[in-house]
This record gives sequence, C-alpha cells and structure tokens, in this order.
Amino acid sequence: MTKRFLQIQAIRKDYGPVTAVHDINLDVAQGEFLTFLGPSGSGKSTTLYILAGFEEPTHGDILLGGKTLLSTPSHKRQIGMVFQRYTLFPHLSVGENIAFPLKVRRWPKADVDAKVKEMLKLVRLEGFEDRKPAQMSGGQQQRVALARALAYDPPVLLMDEPLSALDKKLREEIQHEIRRIHQQTEVTILYVTHDQEEALRLSDRIAVFSKGVIDQIGTGPELYANPATRFVAEFIGDSDFLPCNMLAAANGKADISLGGTTIIPNVPVHGNAVVGGKAALMLRPERMQLMRSAPVASGALAVTVSDITFLGNNVHVATRTDKGDALAVRLPFGHEAISSLGRGDTVWLGFDPTSAHVFC
Repeated sequence: MTKRFLQIQAIRKDYGPVTAVHDINLDVAQGEFLTFLGPSGSGKSTTLYILAGFEEPTHGDILLGGKTLLSTPSHKRQIGMVFQRYTLFPHLSVGENIAFPLKVRRWPKADVDAKVKEMLKLVRLEGFEDRKPAQMSGGQQQRVALARALAYDPPVLLMDEPLSALDKKLREEIQHEIRRIHQQTEVTILYVTHDQEEALRLSDRIAVFSKGVIDQIGTGPELYANPATRFVAEFIGDSDFLPCNMLAAANGKADISLGGTTIIPNVPVHGNAVVGGKAALMLRPERMQLMRSAPVASGALAVTVSDITFLGNNVHVATRTDKGDALAVRLPFGHEAISSLGRGDTVWLGFDPTSAHVFC
C-alpha cells in the first residue's frame, strides 16, 4: 500500500464555544480500511463529514494525493459515501439507483449499463436490477447503496454507521460482504462505528476517538494487547479494574500491591506513575486463571463466586474480592475448574503480569 495517500492535518471543528474535534492528524494508506471507533459525541462522524465536504473545518487541511480538498465542493471530491439510512431513491429501480451517479457524470449509456452490471455482480444482486428499494430487505438495500457509492470508482469510500439499523445476524453477514468487497476492489475505506466488534472484524487499523481527539491508532491486536489509555482499555474488549498502590516504577513497568498484601511485579504502566500513589490495575477476563485451591506461589487473589453464566463455547464466572471489587473470568466450556463450581465458593485468580496494565 502507498503511504500518505490521504492526509488529515490538524483538523479542528468548533460549533460556537464547543469544540467537536481537536487536532486530528491521520495518514491513511491507499487501499487501507481504517475505522473511526468511539461513543456518540466523540467526534468520529464530524471528522468523516469534514472529509466528505459536508462540514468545513475551523482549522487544518485534508490532502488527497498531495492536493488539498478544502476548496473542492463535496459533489466534486470524487469521494463515495454510504450512510446509516440507505438514501436510495424510492421511485427508481435498483439499476437506476446504481446508474444515477454515472448519469450525473454524463457517462455514455453503454458504459453505464456495463458498470451497473458489474456492480450488481460485485454486491451479489444479479437479477435484482428492476426491483424497487421497497421490495428488498434492509441488507439488500444497503448493498445497493454500497454499489451506487462504488459505481464511479471513487478513490475513497466513506461509511457512516451503515449497519447500525440491521439486526445482529444480518449485520454480520453484511460485514463479511463489505470485507470481501474491500479486498476485491482495494478501495480506501474510512468507516465510522461505535461497535468495537464490528471495528475489529473489518479494519486494517482503528482510530479510537474520545471527546474530540484520537486516543490511539493501531491494529485490533495492538489496541487490545497494548492500550495506551484507560479509555481504550475499556472500549476495546472486556476488562476489569482493581485499585492498587504503586511500589516502584521504571522503564514502563511497575511493581504494585493489591489490598496492601498481594504484590504484583513488572506490570506495564501508563500515565504519570508516582511511587506511593494510587492507580488502577486492568485485567482481561480471558487472561485470568481460576484455581479451586490456594496456589503455592504468591500473586493470586482470593475471591468469592457471585454468578456463573453459560455463554455457549465459554463460561463467564463473576467474582468479588473481599473489598467488594468485581472481577470476571472467562473460561472455555468444559474447563475442569468449572466442575461443581457454585455461588459463594471461594476460588483464587491468577494472571500473567505482562497481560495486565496499570493506569495512573
């Protein structure tokens, strides 16, 4: 992939006294699938709308192929757009909807017909060209919207929460289709969602938005294994946090104590680590080991089982420490530690310090 294909440089957007996005900087490679992930109001859609030309930035620039887009109106940016609402023309057939942007651009009829046929094949809707949108399911309509957005071969495709109106099974089906289409067309995609599973399933990289800024950018595994902030740790994957005390800190690692007794050495630490200060230890449920009897080695936590939930291929065990802090453990179905386990039982939880994180 060619680097620095699309550049977002110091983008800021103010609405009166409110700053919606602040100092957004991104380099997007040609052919990359980059997702903007974050909660409502985090600035991800505003950034996308600035790229599309629907909003003007208060400050900053956007470069495509080294040329600024800010002086180019939205309809001339040659950027495809797919919305949450399908925005199909209800009075036009599927074929006519796909052909619309081509006719606006005055393509010859033969080329339009050939392209519509190509797009219908791409989204696997051959034979549907004469149907009206109302005669199709939500997933089919979204595929038509995708075909229309790609019909004129835009270098960049923007997608704003396109699957949020679909049910889980259909959403997963269309996610697979989007991934396939991206791999087949190699179009550069910027995708907005608040769904972390969707972001992990689709993306080459993910930009995690929080309060108008990007907290961290990386691949799914990078964000999951090495979250830079507590917000990213909470938003990507499941996690629990325990209060802890800092005993020592150096070279990005910390020694901590839990409850004044359990000592955990060499845990990755983030933020301004102050010896003697308080912090929060993050643990992933699937990285925990559950033991029915007290281990010989130190470092395990004694907890009480508060609930057990069967989730198909795994079992979720909810526990609490003697201080009342909640800790979850996720074990594969059939794990020996689950046998005869019940509410109120005392068990011990262990973990590899390198899989945990301390946030100050």
